[in-house]
Formats: sequence, structure tokens, C-alpha cells
Amino acid sequence: MGSNNILETPVEFLKGVGPQRAQLLKTELNIHTFEDLLQHFPFRYVDRSKFYSIAEVNDTVAYIQTKGLIIKTETLGEKRTKRFVATLKDHTGTIELVWFQGLKWVSELVKAGEQYVVFGKPTDFKGKFSFSHPEIESYDHYMQMGTEGLHGIYSSTERLRNFGMDSKGMLKLMRQLLHQLHGHLPEYLPSYLIQQNKFVSREVAWRNIHLPANANELKDAEFRLKFEELFVIQMRLLKIKTNRNLVYRGMVFGKVGNYFNTFYNDYLPYELTGAQKRVIKEIRSDMGSGKQMNRLLQGDVGSGKTVVSLICMLIALDNAYQSCLMAPTEILANQHFTTITELLGNMPVKVGLLTGSTTKKQRAVLFEQLLNGELHLLIGTHALIEEKVQFQNLGFVVIDEQHRFGVEQRSKLWSKSQQYVPHVLVMTATPIPRTLAMTVYGDLDISIIDELPPGRKPIMTVHRYDDRRLDVYEFIRNQIAAGRQAYIVYPLIEESEKLDYKNLMDGYDMVLNRFPIPQYQISIVHGKMKAKTKDWEMQRFVNGTTQIMVATTVIEVGVNVPNASIMLIESVERFGLSQLHQLRGRVGRGAEQSYCILMSSHKLSREARMRIDTMVRTNDGFEIAEVDLKLRGPGNIEGTQQSGVIDLKLTNISQDQEIIELARATANNIMEKDAALQMPEHLPLLNFLQQNSKSKSNWSRIS
Repeated sequence: MGSNNILETPVEFLKGVGPQRAQLLKTELNIHTFEDLLQHFPFRYVDRSKFYSIAEVNDTVAYIQTKGLIIKTETLGEKRTKRFVATLKDHTGTIELVWFQGLKWVSELVKAGEQYVVFGKPTDFKGKFSFSHPEIESYDHYMQMGTEGLHGIYSSTERLRNFGMDSKGMLKLMRQLLHQLHGHLPEYLPSYLIQQNKFVSREVAWRNIHLPANANELKDAEFRLKFEELFVIQMRLLKIKTNRNLVYRGMVFGKVGNYFNTFYNDYLPYELTGAQKRVIKEIRSDMGSGKQMNRLLQGDVGSGKTVVSLICMLIALDNAYQSCLMAPTEILANQHFTTITELLGNMPVKVGLLTGSTTKKQRAVLFEQLLNGELHLLIGTHALIEEKVQFQNLGFVVIDEQHRFGVEQRSKLWSKSQQYVPHVLVMTATPIPRTLAMTVYGDLDISIIDELPPGRKPIMTVHRYDDRRLDVYEFIRNQIAAGRQAYIVYPLIEESEKLDYKNLMDGYDMVLNRFPIPQYQISIVHGKMKAKTKDWEMQRFVNGTTQIMVATTVIEVGVNVPNASIMLIESVERFGLSQLHQLRGRVGRGAEQSYCILMSSHKLSREARMRIDTMVRTNDGFEIAEVDLKLRGPGNIEGTQQSGVIDLKLTNISQDQEIIELARATANNIMEKDAALQMPEHLPLLNFLQQNSKSKSNWSRIS
């Protein structure tokens, strides 16, 4: 969050650390430099400003601070029961302080006849309170150190504690660090920003986040440092975006012609929703601007993203440009191919499919047609990025479920276009909360399809305990008799593949037992299968040969079987919310009423119960994503791990929405006014951003 040279100083050069402790800080907490240590924030604070009298000591408060005179000390008991006991007295009464460890050290420190400050957790034994292993220091030392106020509690580990670096030891190091850094944390925010937002200075903020005298000081410090953390991210993202717009020209798709109009008027099978129309308008405006488009299209499962992308590909075709669509799996690529060719009917648009299964002979034909411009749209997996795939004039790129692709894979796709840079549309069915999208995908423009096509019946979601399994199977049997199909999904327990496999096979046997062959046909799909076998099993389900698909979460994204109306999720407590929402989206794709049944044991944690309640209560992906963010934090939301942006030390994305919006708006204003940061008041900011530029690669051209 801050870097001048002193902050890059190795931590062993901090007074009181040395080589051995430094090594431990590195291995245990990944603290290598002064800056790393400075960013090791307390995870909570205890109030040391209040003193309780001994008569007021109770066990309703976790920690209590009191002061008084030690009137007696003694060592009692033998061997295991040996303990050091000191009696503390104030004007309201006496209380015992007891230590079972470190007796030699305590007996030398604690002397009768002297005043002490005691801080600890009181325990009640037969109606009488005492402190076991409290923190204790002489009253004079306490006053001298200015220890009153809020005390940060720092995370530590057993190995660090053995070297005196428990929370108290960390606090001591922090005092020393702040002393050494005094005068070395200059401002880089323009002064008008500091005045406008009533920010405390940078130095004061760092001091008060670690050593606040009271709650207000802490609040002001947090506000300033959270803003700083988010503002730096926003400035980087907007700089990437601005540079991209300045450096890379996009093709201008100036006209909407025959392909678009014919499809829109004669082939579109249903009226577009208001949200789809709005998104197409946003994309058209980008395509005509002369700037290269980088847009993230979010929409819940079944909201009609594919149709939107096809309409945009037809606009590219009206302007004599080719398009491609890249999907993360062969099944998804096949599905997009089928959907798009069906939608296009007998329009004169040539669509190709390129996956791992495409034969050498088919490839040769595809490559030739791509180069001579005969092929208009190419749909495929990451086979699209192979060297041999060359377009005549690629103008529009669609990437489906983008978090499944690494940045380098996307950059290879990029280089397929010769003169200009193609427009890029990234699609995801994983709803991303607005604040998270602003932080992770801040360099992309964002479009949202937030309504489902008319005629879709909301999926009914219910929760059932294990002991109702036979009723659930009976319900599935009736649905199959009515011509429907069902998914039965088992969780993946990452730690143990063997256990996963066993659970799945046990489940499969149980299903076979209740749905015997030949009356019923069952597909089984799991991660250990060869891709070909997996695809064959899925295909049997897609074309209706099998009525039940028993699977692990490999079917989470993409499989489209309109006839499947039941999703039974086993051991639902083991799934995350976004995963549950994705799985539920596999059904409800036809005109029939669909059902999602969440099956669990009776033993549920509070969080698992909250996830289940959320799923039963709402079908809204964005609401689910917000709850997921609150429960899991940003680092675990799909797509964010790979982006590398969410390395937030202080900000809580689900709680600090106002600060995120302030940081975004502030960065926007500055970039609009002075994109190159050349105004005198912005030079310290430019200098700071250059010093702190973490990423050496220039991936800024790729979404």
C-alpha cells in the first residue's frame, strides 16, 4: 500500500528482530519487509482505556483491566499443581492472580508493595473471581508507555509465540517500526482530496491503525487506509483502460445491415427482453466508437447471453469481419454450436466448430475457409488459440465463462487479428456483486442482463433431510414416468479423491438399487473419467437415452438439457452458494415446472443453514452472490483468485461498499481531468503509482 525505499527494508533490520526472528516472520506470516509488517493489521482491538474496580470484575466481558497494589505473593503446590499466586487490592476489595507457567519470570517481575495494571479474562471458581495468566505491568511503566486506549490483537503462530512474538510481542515490534518510519511516510494524495474527504494524514493513519487512543481515531485511520488501498487499485485499472483506448484502435462497425436485420426480423424465435435490448445497445455503441471494446456481460443462467452474442457477431459480419466464440469445455462448445446453427436456420452464415475432437481432415478445411474469409463464425475450445488457426479478418471475440481461461490463453487469441484489435465480449453466468465487479473487473465496462425470458417458470427449490430420501426417489420416479429427466449430484471433497470416488459409487449403487435396469437407464460422470467417455455419457443424457445423470460437480457449467426437470443435490452442506446456484441453473430450461431438491443430514452448521435458506428463498443470482460474498469473503469468489486483484489487506468488500464507490468515483474524476497525471498536484501520485507498479507484464490489452 505504500512504498518508498525504507518500506522495502528487510525486516531483520528492525530493532528487536534479528536474523532468527526474521526467518520465522517470513516462513510463518510471509512478512519479509517493513511494509509487510506495517500491513500486518490487528484482527480486533480491546479497550484498554477503561479501568474496572475489583468489585466490578465479572465474566460478562471477555477481557477486563484493573489496577491496584500487590499486597502478597506466594508459591503454592508441588510439581504439577505448582503455581504462583499474587493478591491485588484496591479500594473496593481484593482478587487473586494465578500463574501455572513461567513461575521464575513472574516471581521476579511481580513484587509485593508495588502498584500494577492487570489485564486478562476473569474466571469464576465457586462464586469467587480470579485472573489466570493475566498480562501485568507496573503502573509507572504503563503510564510512561501510553499504553491506555485501544490495543490491537495480532494473529501469531505457536512457533512465533515461542520466540516472544505473541500479540503483545507484535505490538512491541509495531511501536518500534512506527518509530523508525517516523517522517518516512510522505503524502501522495493531492491536498484537495485530503481536504475534501477530511482524511487524516498518511503518517497519522498508519500510526492510529496500530496504536489508536480511541474508537474515533481508529475509524478515521481505517477510512483513510481503506480508501488508499482501493483508490490505488482503481487508478491502476482505469490507467490500463485509458492506455488501451489511447493506444489500440478498434474497428469501427459503422453499419447494421442485412445479416442483422434478416435475423432480427425473420429468425429470432422470441421477443428480446428489455435487458437484452439494453445490452445490445451498449455493445453497439462501443463497436461504433472507434475504441476497442472490452465488456463483461453478466447474466444469470438462461438469461439469453448467447443470443445477444450472436446478434453482435452478425453486426461484425455486416461490417465484413469474422467472429469467434471460445468456450471452456468441448461440451459447451458443441452446445453453443448447436444453439447458434439452430437459431441461424438457413441464413447464409457459415459457422465452424473446432475442438480437440475435430479430425485432421476437418481442420485442414476449416483453416482454409478461415483464411479465405468463407467461414464467418468459428466456435471452439482453447483449440482456437493454436498457432495454425489464422483468420482473414477477426473483428469480434466472445469468451464464455472467462474465469476458466488464463490471461495468456486470451492474449494468444488476441494476436489472431492483423491490423486492428478485435472487440472483446466476456460472458459469465456467475453473478458478481457490483462492488466486487468494480474491483476485479474495473478495467472492463460491465453489462448486466437482469431479467429472464418470458415463459420461464421459476424453479421450485426445497430442502429435505436424509430420512426423507425414499419420498424424494418416489417423486423422481413420477417425474420420469411423465417423461422428464433428473440429475443427482454428489459433492467433491478436494482432500480425498479416493473418498470422493467411493461416495459417488456408493451413491450410484443406491440409485441403481431404486431405479433398476432395464426399466431405467443411468449415466454416470466424474472427474476421473477420460474426456471421451465423459462426453459419451453426457451425450446419452442429452439425447434422452438415459433418464438419470449421476455426477459430481463437473456438470456445473453449461450442459443444456431442456427435458431435465429435477436437480437433486446430495450432501448440500458441502457446497458453496454460487456452486449451488450454478447447479440449479441446469434445470428450468424447458417449459415444464422444474425442481431443485437440496438433501442434507440433520447436523448443519449455521453457515450451511444460511446457504440452504438463501437457496430456498430466492432464485436471484445477484442476491445469492451478495450473500455468498458476505459468507466467504472476496478471495474465494470464482474468478477472483486468478485475477490477482483481490489482495486486500484491510477492506471488506461486502461491508465497505461506500468506500469502494468513493474510490472509483475519485479515480474516475482524476483520470477524466488529467489522465497522464501531469498536473503539479498529481505528480506525487504518479510517482507513487510508478514505484508501486506490481505487475511487470502488459496484459492490459486483454480483458
